[in-house]
Amino acid sequence: MIRHIVLLRLRPEVTDAEIGAVFAEVKALQGSLPGLRHVASGRSASPEQIERGYMHGMVVEFDDWAALARYQTDPRHQASGAKFVAACEGGLDGILVFDLETSG
Repeated sequence: MIRHIVLLRLRPEVTDAEIGAVFAEVKALQGSLPGLRHVASGRSASPEQIERGYMHGMVVEFDDWAALARYQTDPRHQASGAKFVAACEGGLDGILVFDLETSG
C-alpha cells in the first residue's frame, strides 16, 4: 500500500470552507479510480503544535504505485491540485508531498 501524504501551508485569506471544498473534490475520487482506497483530510489537531505553518493536509491511500500514477494523471486530480497550488503560500512551495510504502 502507498500512503500519499500532502501537507498544505495555506495563504491566510483562504478559508476552511474553501479548502474543504477542494478536499471534497479529492474525496469524490474515492470509488471512481481503481486502486484508490481511502481519502482523509482536514486541519491539524496535533497537540505537539509543530506544524510550521502546514495546518491542513490529507492522506490518500492506494493499492500500489500504479494506482498512484493513475491518480496523478487523472484530470480531476490535476484540477484539484491546481486549486491547492493557488491556495498555498508561494504556490507549489507551500505544499509538501511524502509517499510512504507500507505493508498494509
